[in-house]
Amino acid sequence: MTNDQWVVIGYGNTLRRDDGVGQVVAMEVQEWGCLGVRSLPLHQLTPELAQTLATVEGAIFVDAYPVSGETATVQVFPLRSEDADTISVGHHCDPRSLLALAQVLYDHSPPAWLVTIPAVDFEFGEILSPIAQQGVTDALIHIHRLLAIPAESPSLKSSGCVEMREL
Repeated sequence: MTNDQWVVIGYGNTLRRDDGVGQVVAMEVQEWGCLGVRSLPLHQLTPELAQTLATVEGAIFVDAYPVSGETATVQVFPLRSEDADTISVGHHCDPRSLLALAQVLYDHSPPAWLVTIPAVDFEFGEILSPIAQQGVTDALIHIHRLLAIPAESPSLKSSGCVEMREL
């Protein structure tokens, strides 16, 4: 068991431009250096993550979602293991299935949220579109709130977190 109270799991393909935005956010959260917060930038979700989920008090998943316009915004959805249609343990998992798997295998599924970031460019490359870049900034603010870390607070240093940079 770890000492991590939270896990932030950002996933997607960093070689397909905006699809990798979840990993970009997870890497930024990792740089905050918050005690009790583990950040995992991953290519995809796999069944092995159920064990990690069973050891934390809260989880935040971060992923891209395709949009056609420039007016889309970051969205935050609560997740519940009970809402999983099935427990998918194949090549690719979804967050609800992982939560359900953690509940079945380890008798614990933490409260969890899905933060989705608007994405418009899924071509080959590593540069984020302007809408995805703005989404990173907005997602980090939402994650700060979910972790109950004040954006501008002297207590950040005492909790082991680096202050959120000017975004």
